[in-house]
Amino acid sequence: MGNADYVHAFAGVECAHRVTVPPPQPFFKSLKYTLKETFFPGDPLKQFKNQPLSRKLVLGLQYFLPIIQWAPRYTFQFLKADLIAGITIASLAIPQGISYAKLANLPPILGLYSSFVPPLIYAVMGSSRDLAVGTVGVVSLLIASTLGNEVNATENPKLYVNLAFTTTFFAGVFQASLGLLRLGFIVDFVSHATIVGFMGGVATVVCLQQLKGILGLDHFTHATDLISVMRSVLSQTHQWRWESAVLGICFLFFLLLTRYFSKRRPKFFWISAMAPLTSVILGSLLVYLTNAEKHGVQVIGHLKKGINPLSFGDLVLVAPYLKLAIRTGIITGVIVLAEGMAVGRRFAMFKNYHIDADKEMIAFGTMNIIGSCTSCYLTTGPFSRTAVNFNAGCQTAVSNIVMALALMVTLLFLTPVFQYTPLVVLSSIIIHAMLGLIDYEAAIHLWNVDMFDFIACMGAYVGVVFFSVEIGLVISVAISLLRLLLFVARPRTFILGNLPNSTIFRNVQQYPNARSVAGVLVLEIDAPIYFANSNYLRERISRWIEEEEDRIRSSGECSLHYVILDMGAVGNIDTSGISMLEELNKLICGRGLKLVLANPGAEVMKKLNKSKFIENIGQDWIFLTVREAVGACQFVLQTYKASKDESEAYNQV
Repeated sequence: MGNADYVHAFAGVECAHRVTVPPPQPFFKSLKYTLKETFFPGDPLKQFKNQPLSRKLVLGLQYFLPIIQWAPRYTFQFLKADLIAGITIASLAIPQGISYAKLANLPPILGLYSSFVPPLIYAVMGSSRDLAVGTVGVVSLLIASTLGNEVNATENPKLYVNLAFTTTFFAGVFQASLGLLRLGFIVDFVSHATIVGFMGGVATVVCLQQLKGILGLDHFTHATDLISVMRSVLSQTHQWRWESAVLGICFLFFLLLTRYFSKRRPKFFWISAMAPLTSVILGSLLVYLTNAEKHGVQVIGHLKKGINPLSFGDLVLVAPYLKLAIRTGIITGVIVLAEGMAVGRRFAMFKNYHIDADKEMIAFGTMNIIGSCTSCYLTTGPFSRTAVNFNAGCQTAVSNIVMALALMVTLLFLTPVFQYTPLVVLSSIIIHAMLGLIDYEAAIHLWNVDMFDFIACMGAYVGVVFFSVEIGLVISVAISLLRLLLFVARPRTFILGNLPNSTIFRNVQQYPNARSVAGVLVLEIDAPIYFANSNYLRERISRWIEEEEDRIRSSGECSLHYVILDMGAVGNIDTSGISMLEELNKLICGRGLKLVLANPGAEVMKKLNKSKFIENIGQDWIFLTVREAVGACQFVLQTYKASKDESEAYNQV
């Protein structure tokens, strides 16, 4: 018996609306809509509609070169703020650039080159007002560990440097391709939890690697795992240099003290920002005045003057190293994209403006492609440098231009100053920067909020620290994909009950006072139904029915007659899901029950109609809301009971 002959009422509210099947659409129109929603969720082409050709050309240039859009509105007040911010981050970029280049086993001068050209490119093409471009410690170590496994930087330095340029080139091509093809969502497959663990693990490994510089060791392991590093350190106790250790600890204490002071007094942020350059200057003066390099304190040595030489001809585009460069480029490209996008979005949120993810990827890719041809290695927007830029009051990307100009002056005139810089100071600067990436507060937050996310975080951390950076990265991605698959393959299902004195149905576990409806089992499916979860849902719904029938038998309540599936959260369904519903309907009918659907979406209704499932179940048993479905079931049960009572009374007469 259906509800077509009745206009039923539930809780005093009449319900006479029916669930309709959406009108059919041509395949190509539907495909066009799907592609648009996938690749253009923000509709970036909206601004081009109904515009003359000349205006479209201007808008196109503004899209790829945002500086054209905001430069005409640039003011003198902005310039003053950006000058201060640019000079401030330049003071941080110089020591960090040298330090991270050493970490990547590259010549220190490349770190300065990488803070000159890429920031200029990003200032023209980037959409973030706050991002400060430069090299990062995580990627520097990743390049060292990946390329170092194939080519020894000491024995074959030229090939190693050329491979670093080639890696940067392919990372840029990969990044720009993601942006042009609107595939930025791929980066989102790496979860925040695994990024926290991966970054923390790499920071720990980097800090351990700096024991070589702190202790003044000449020979050190190329492995990055904790056991290998500690074995290398403890096996060379007779070669530890106390002069280097004392100097390193003193400078590290100074850097940590300035960071602590700047955190307590945010107005004095510049003290912490200037501390690394101050350490380099003081360390260089100390070495120069005391001739410490003759007493076991290692120094950088000669740095050549001049801006970036061209390196396009140095790219290694032949076997057997081409595959290594492509693989490393893709891996490092994803990492710097994830970090750069996360940093950019975070600071854009503070100033309440939006950055286009795909546009940012094009900017990152372009600056790394051009950078690889101008003696730069991989760059992005590191958090520490961007935080200093933000706190310094930057207003636009001109702060990157100011920083690049300051680096140009350094490269042209000041590089001889740094030849006396002790390596132990660079190690202290790296440790100081890396300690800020060990976000234990975020790990504690994950522990309190989501245990699975905490396990993912710690899995990535342990993989990096105890095995290798590459294994840690694989674990990070694998855990992220596993979490995604678990969401898809094992969706949640709930029993719904009616909240007292209302027409609302909610999860009985969340709302213990929600009451079940006699003779009716209401279930909610909390995900789309696909081939990956259809078998699980069939078995889980069957178990819900068995458990409900067992509960009814033990309590002596009214027997079960209807199973209502709330489809409100089922955004889509495939053929495997439809087959599952058909099997479930047969199973439920075999038990003498009736399957009822509530709140199915347009896409679901369209596919159920084409598969003839609606004919099998009956259009009258598909409702707009759970309230209407329950009302219809109760109406039929009451009508059946009344007619049964009349029949029994008649038979008795």
